[in-house]
Amino acid sequence: MVKVNDVPADKLIEELATHLKRVPEIEPPAWASIVKTGSHADRPPQSKDWWYVRAASVMRKVYLKGPLGVERLESAYGGSKQVGYFPKHHRDAGSSAVRKILKGLERAELVGKQGTSGRVLTPKGVALLDKISKDVFKDQAKQNPALERYS
Repeated sequence: MVKVNDVPADKLIEELATHLKRVPEIEPPAWASIVKTGSHADRPPQSKDWWYVRAASVMRKVYLKGPLGVERLESAYGGSKQVGYFPKHHRDAGSSAVRKILKGLERAELVGKQGTSGRVLTPKGVALLDKISKDVFKDQAKQNPALERYS
């Protein structure tokens, strides 16, 4: 059986983002088109559907490293910022976007809380990621026939 680790992350996130666009609980807020993703970013994201891509990426991270909380996701999506002539410093991503994405995934019953340790994928979320991973692997196998023996 094909799992999330067996497919390229960029292809999986792209396919999952197109699926999440059809989920009404993961609707971006009105401010999502004009906000920066953190204090390290110079500009807002240029992609119109960055909210869904981030939600797909969050789902993948929770699948691989869960349980995860908002604080660990902020650190993961943060970046470095130049501070004058001094060396760069790490800045966390904005917590509001991460928190609202997690709440939307909870409303869609794809992610659930696990006590105080953070959030994990529900069986529905695991099944969705495994199904999309299988579809991505089939597409990869069409392009590279040598992969067919691994399916």
